[in-house]
Amino acid sequence: MSSYAQLLNSLLPDSGKVREHSSGVSKKLPDEMHLQALWFAGQMGREFITVDGRKVRIVQFGHWNHSAGPDFLHAAVEIDGELLSGPLELDHRASDWEAHGHAVNEAFNEVVLHVVFAPDSSDHYTRTADHREVPRVCVPYSVLCEALDLPFLEVANAHPGRCFQPLSEMDGSHIDSLMLGAARHRAQIKARRRKRTIDVAGEDGWLWQAIAETLGYRPNKLAMTLLAQRLPIDMLKGNPESAESIIFGAAGFLSAEIHDRAAADSRDYLRGLWETWWQVRDDYEPVPERAIPWKLSGIRPVNHPQRRLACLARIVSLWKEFSRICLTTSGAEPLSRFFEELNHPYWNHHYTLTSKRSDKDLALLGPDRLRDFQINHLLPVHLEADRPAAWEYYQKIPAPSLSEKVDKASIRLFGDTVRRKSYLKKAWQHQALLQIYQDFCLRDASDCKECPFPEQLGQWRG
Repeated sequence: MSSYAQLLNSLLPDSGKVREHSSGVSKKLPDEMHLQALWFAGQMGREFITVDGRKVRIVQFGHWNHSAGPDFLHAAVEIDGELLSGPLELDHRASDWEAHGHAVNEAFNEVVLHVVFAPDSSDHYTRTADHREVPRVCVPYSVLCEALDLPFLEVANAHPGRCFQPLSEMDGSHIDSLMLGAARHRAQIKARRRKRTIDVAGEDGWLWQAIAETLGYRPNKLAMTLLAQRLPIDMLKGNPESAESIIFGAAGFLSAEIHDRAAADSRDYLRGLWETWWQVRDDYEPVPERAIPWKLSGIRPVNHPQRRLACLARIVSLWKEFSRICLTTSGAEPLSRFFEELNHPYWNHHYTLTSKRSDKDLALLGPDRLRDFQINHLLPVHLEADRPAAWEYYQKIPAPSLSEKVDKASIRLFGDTVRRKSYLKKAWQHQALLQIYQDFCLRDASDCKECPFPEQLGQWRG
């Protein structure tokens, strides 16, 4: 455990110091697809207690349902030692079972577990159309917060905090020690999240979801994760000739009409995708209410989700090499070379499925996304394994563009000073600032007045 982690743990038990959110139901829950994705990735764990006190263990999380009916099919749960197999349904609250019509819908008669995320103000019973009571779990708010990585506050004001003064008087070596500890702690958190997903989906499943999430970036992070969960890598590897068509079709980008809207030089490529897709679409195409929620407004053409899907499809075809590089090398060069050589005859010169050919040579993955993939997913693996080369490489990675959160965190800690700029040069420094900002600034409701961090800085020696 790093000294930073020890400092944090010493403060968290005292709710009068670092304030936790106590009225969880007052915060708006994310949409159900977001909760479903976190659940299916194992981020909420396997062990639960039903509302009537029975022990529950999720043995198999099942698979996504692309049709109408319960959210997940072919799951297996153990309730007080009894193994049950069948669908799972996730809702915001217990009352949604009635509100959504599940109680009179025979498609829900075989549901073995109803999972909800917030208590109702009154009692509700989960019963099927044939009057069977369905066991119900309410995910604890603390578990939900950890899975969502949800702080108490969404944002803290961008002004120097009380920690500015002790930090301005602190020796640079002690600040470096503090920041390195925070960066390492953040990497450890990411490594723990990885372990949860591996427990559910295996190492290949985790890596597949990780690269998909990275390709989604901020606007389509959820959309790409959902697609990766619905199309497991093991299934796609078993259908290499159909994988590209399945990916574009399940994503909702293939239709009978798209061919007529496409530029002339795009139609041959589209025809090839469609000729495969129409044969398998019944197995993978989601009903409208389960459609992938793509966000297309404000996206630069080179970052269009369709180009990201093309990159995923190429990775499927080279999965053995891709996974070997990701899991065995901690430096940038092998992975950079992999993506530099990753080509596609259509997508190296097209922005979308219907666009005209571009004279530019368009890379399927740029250096910024590659750096994000390494920092957020691969390096935590190598750092957890305590590989010195990984830590040495991590400290050399240049900083990405300045995000709003990093900017605010740096101002709260260092003010708008020349010294602040020296802590914005490397990627690990950005990660450290984000962690301190989340652990303290976003946990404290007093706008710094009652935060314990400034006092602790007086004793900090790394």
